Amino acid sequence: MMKGFSTWGALIVVLGFGVTLSGATGSGVASWTMAVGAVLGVVGAFLMLREASVWQALLGRTESLDAFLSRDKRAVRIVDAVGRTLAANADGRRFWGGSDPLMALEARLSESESDHESLERLRSAYQAGLDDAQELSLRPVRDERLGNRDWVRIEVRALPRPAGARVLIASDVSARRAVENVLKGEREYLSDFLDFLPVGVYALDAEQNVRYANLAFAEWLGTTPDALIGQSFAGLLAEGSARPEIDGAWRGAVRLRSARGGSLPALLMQTLYDENGETLTRAVVVRDAGESGDVDEGRAPALFGRLVFDESPVGIAVVDVGGLPYPMLAEANETLAAMLGRPRDDLIGLGLEDVVDPAMRAEVSSVFARAALGEPVAPMEVRLDTPRDLTAMVHIRPVPVDEVPEEGKAPPIRLLIHVIDTTDRRTLQMQTAQAQKMQAMGQLAGGVAHDFNNLLTAMIGFCDLLLQRHGPGSASFTDIMQVKQNANRAANLVRQLLAFSRRQPLLPRFVRVPDALAELSHLLRRLLGETIELNLIHGRDVGYVRVDPGQFDQVILNLAVNARDAMVGGGTLTIRTESRHLTEPLKVGTETVAPGHYVVIEAADTGTGIAKEDLSRIFEPFFSTKAGSAAAGTGLGLSTVYGIVRQTEGTVTVESKKGAGATFTIYLPRFDEAAVRARAGTLVEPASVTSSVEGVASPPPLVLPEGKVVLIVEDEDAVRVFGSRALKAKGYTVLEAADGEQAISILQDHDDVDVLITDMVMPGMDGATLARLVRQEYPAIRVVLMSGYSEDIASDDLADSPDVLFLAKPFSLEALAGKVAKALEHCDITTP
Repeated sequence: MMKGFSTWGALIVVLGFGVTLSGATGSGVASWTMAVGAVLGVVGAFLMLREASVWQALLGRTESLDAFLSRDKRAVRIVDAVGRTLAANADGRRFWGGSDPLMALEARLSESESDHESLERLRSAYQAGLDDAQELSLRPVRDERLGNRDWVRIEVRALPRPAGARVLIASDVSARRAVENVLKGEREYLSDFLDFLPVGVYALDAEQNVRYANLAFAEWLGTTPDALIGQSFAGLLAEGSARPEIDGAWRGAVRLRSARGGSLPALLMQTLYDENGETLTRAVVVRDAGESGDVDEGRAPALFGRLVFDESPVGIAVVDVGGLPYPMLAEANETLAAMLGRPRDDLIGLGLEDVVDPAMRAEVSSVFARAALGEPVAPMEVRLDTPRDLTAMVHIRPVPVDEVPEEGKAPPIRLLIHVIDTTDRRTLQMQTAQAQKMQAMGQLAGGVAHDFNNLLTAMIGFCDLLLQRHGPGSASFTDIMQVKQNANRAANLVRQLLAFSRRQPLLPRFVRVPDALAELSHLLRRLLGETIELNLIHGRDVGYVRVDPGQFDQVILNLAVNARDAMVGGGTLTIRTESRHLTEPLKVGTETVAPGHYVVIEAADTGTGIAKEDLSRIFEPFFSTKAGSAAAGTGLGLSTVYGIVRQTEGTVTVESKKGAGATFTIYLPRFDEAAVRARAGTLVEPASVTSSVEGVASPPPLVLPEGKVVLIVEDEDAVRVFGSRALKAKGYTVLEAADGEQAISILQDHDDVDVLITDMVMPGMDGATLARLVRQEYPAIRVVLMSGYSEDIASDDLADSPDVLFLAKPFSLEALAGKVAKALEHCDITTP
């Protein structure tokens, strides 16, 4: 609509000018012609001014709209008719890329044909300005906030104003789809189970028409289940057969009519149930197994009970508890035998404690004792004594016994137990809980680290200012250096917290893992000491990984230190590398590795191992199994490994038993050389870590230009004051603003600003919004973004801009001055 105002306004202005001109050069009608031209010119100018005012109002609302969208947990982006971003939250800027967001989404789509059809429907709705919503399956992507995304709901909505504007919304629905798949699988399993039961099963509606029939029942009648649906049950009974009651439960012998002719004798057991106020019928039919045409009514119930017992998909057992020193299995079906991994005959006569995990035997015996006394007991989850660490939900019910006890003996008491395998459900629950716990701890660690970075920036910065006035000869020099050194140690701890929370700045490069380990090997041997042997075993054609070389070295060093501390008396650390292709998900503990091509790095030691109860906590920050020992550290070593690997789109798993060493395995996405060159990546040889350990010559100091104007935008007063004083000492003219709105006001009054330095996280207008406005309105100003972690700038288009620099907190005086000088150097090169 606004674009229409602008176009029509311009045309009307031109038309008015033409009419006026013709009136000026004409004759008798010149005066009225010029008047009409003037009116047309006024109307066109009004329409053009209307569009300008609407756009100005829209841009004025961008900040508040961004702030409003930031509360939405979904990835939301609002675009105009040509794909430009009008507003978005952080997840929206990260998820939706470029001017054609659906094209960027197509690159991550799965190979499913239905997903591509759904995407085409979305694209058609997007182009036509219609509303639509589809659920798509994406290739797994590591995402700091949305986690491992597999299923995403995409919504496209048209907005009434401005013309052509749309809202794009992405919601992670992986958890719901996973639950739906589990339920679907269970329904299919139950349907298959009913179909292949050796007894007939059917259900009738309120009109006594068939609404369900299993395969066995249909085959007895010589037809198919689908052909039976809707037929009257009365028509399935042979002439002269007994007719079941229709107003209550019923059991009796019937004769069924076969489509092939003749009749089939059978025993029918029928019950009624209520569904949404409608009385329906369900029944089980057992065919007579005898030679005669008559049903043996005394034998059929026993036959039916045996079939149900043996063919049940859950474990069933009968337990004797009366007059015995301990509960004993008197009967068990094949399903329970398969769960326990033993032949069914071997189970009969076993004590209950022989099939239950030793740690739970006392608790289970107590529950069975209460059940034997007639007390109702709730279902309980138990661990069974099996090779595969199986867990099951056990339901206990008393069974009536008709036997007369022998003289002097207690009456027999029997309990019927149903054992339902819950291992997969329990594993899924543990994985979900672990993922949520690690995510919550990561968010907490990241938030704490961000606040500490502001404090440390001020501490380190003011120490630098003091050191300019108190040199090595000053009595205060040593005290100031102590404060700065301890602040730097605190900054190192903060970096480890950021690594765990996956929010630290990274500089990823393509690296050959064997080469990186070879460069690192001599430092590893010095670190491990003479009593520990280091073995490096490399596979063939391992390929490349995309990592920050320094952070990769940190991961290997942390694993080596952890292995060294576990081998106090000496041992062997073996590091293996190989290329591995996973065709299906790999589950290790609470971690699941998605299918794909990986470079696998395995670090195995011969140390004391990790207790089973500690394995689920081994990557938590500040958790340590070395507490009180000489090797005790901060408890951040393995959490740093976890964070770096996950931020690099990899997975780290651990396998260990107490006293048998530990094996840490890292899976990183693999790239071959062709893929690396196709992505225009940089092939790098690993930077030698020894240079940073043994020391290298520092670069010559930068020559900083003076007389330039720098605007610092920072809501933390201490950081802003330090930055201002530091740059003024270097000869810059410094302007200060406490928020984005104040910065815009200063820029309107000062047209000589050369560099804008802004924090990313501020109340009101954030740093990203301020930077985009400045780049649009003042393109000559170079921008430096400050942040405690990289997630802030990775959330939008600023991350890839060559004229935007990033300064990680905490920073020193020289780091700040050097970054400003680099921005000005770039400005001098690129500004005409």
